[in-house]
Amino acid sequence: MSIQIVRPARSVQGSLVVPGDKSISHRYAMLAGLAEGTSRLSNFSTGADPHSTLGCMAALGATVTKTGEGRAQVIEVLGVAGEFKEPAAALDCGNSGSTMRMLSGLIASHPHTFTLVGDHSLTLRPMERIRKPLSAMGVKMELVEGHAPITIQGSELTAIDFDTPIPSAQVKTAVLFAGLQATGTTSLTESVRTRDHSEHALKAFGAVLKRDGERLSIAGGQKLKAIDATVPGDISSAAFFLCAALLFPDSNLVLDSLGMNPTRTALLDVLTLLGAKFRVLTVEEHHGEMIGTLQVNVAQGGLKGADISGALTAQLIDELPVLAAIAPYTRDGIRIRDAQELRVKESDRIALVVKNLKAMGAEVTEYEDGMDIPGGQTLKGGVIDSGTDHRIAMAFAIAALRAEGETEIHGAEAAAISFPEFFAYLDELCVR
Repeated sequence: MSIQIVRPARSVQGSLVVPGDKSISHRYAMLAGLAEGTSRLSNFSTGADPHSTLGCMAALGATVTKTGEGRAQVIEVLGVAGEFKEPAAALDCGNSGSTMRMLSGLIASHPHTFTLVGDHSLTLRPMERIRKPLSAMGVKMELVEGHAPITIQGSELTAIDFDTPIPSAQVKTAVLFAGLQATGTTSLTESVRTRDHSEHALKAFGAVLKRDGERLSIAGGQKLKAIDATVPGDISSAAFFLCAALLFPDSNLVLDSLGMNPTRTALLDVLTLLGAKFRVLTVEEHHGEMIGTLQVNVAQGGLKGADISGALTAQLIDELPVLAAIAPYTRDGIRIRDAQELRVKESDRIALVVKNLKAMGAEVTEYEDGMDIPGGQTLKGGVIDSGTDHRIAMAFAIAALRAEGETEIHGAEAAAISFPEFFAYLDELCVR
């Protein structure tokens, strides 16, 4: 494992374009693989997870071509026009639960046998949540004690009416992708609305969806057409830099080409509650997704505190680690509840956040579904265990910026799962 040394900073200054949104990149890659024609995807995520999805598309018969380098890279995907081929080997989803869960719905109607595998972390994550709805549609799916590897025997699917038992955009997407290719009209109801990237992506590729309150419906038998699209900057990646800027009273950070989908901007609401000052400098729409330029400073008086629970927790599930990491620097602390889902991510994120905060000298109380982190604390540089979890590695790099002394991030290479450029960008923006 690699070790990254993070030194304290005095301020965060500058502008940044974060890599393309991981969630949107996954969905565009999958639908482009199924569609007719060649899709051109600019600003595709540089993280490892969406590239696992591209690898699966290639294994299923799509032609994937990458041209250019860095931010100028364009991904071209020549789709299979609705007919996936049987892969010659298992579909390797790497570390990506998004790939495994959503792809299961996408391939389920194709008359082949598919095996989906992943790394050790992925084999520990729950997959039963997708088997229930997909099995009801006629999918023959085998798990190993509720986990990967997954074996799917593709067959004709029948539409269902499904109520999601837990807030999960990945489960919703698996059902919508399967419903797109089923007989009849599939309906799905969410008790807590999750990110709606799948709905926008399906419409961009030519599918028709209907929404009535919390009820979504999609008719089967629809065909998809290739698109040209630019992936917005990932707000979950931007969260680390937004939180970094809030640690210092004279910070000034501008984020360009940032995804500002309303189902993802609960983060901005919470940061405003903490004491952030935001200015939206530009905003426009592409394929249903809002993209804008955002400036952030910290209000006079510093950071306050927040109570995160209920539906808000579900909306912030990816950003909770970094919010917890800066909680000791707030005035009133941060309380997190209803976050059991954090325990079945790439790691047990509740346990690792608590462990690493204590390693930096913080006071924190752990609960089964969250934690209480008092404010007004001083942290000291320490040794951080990332647990090979990208969000833990990056979250504690941010906490380290206001700590006393240097901090060692062990397993820092995990950041490449979603944000390979993270540590380089952080170093560029920090004033020391």
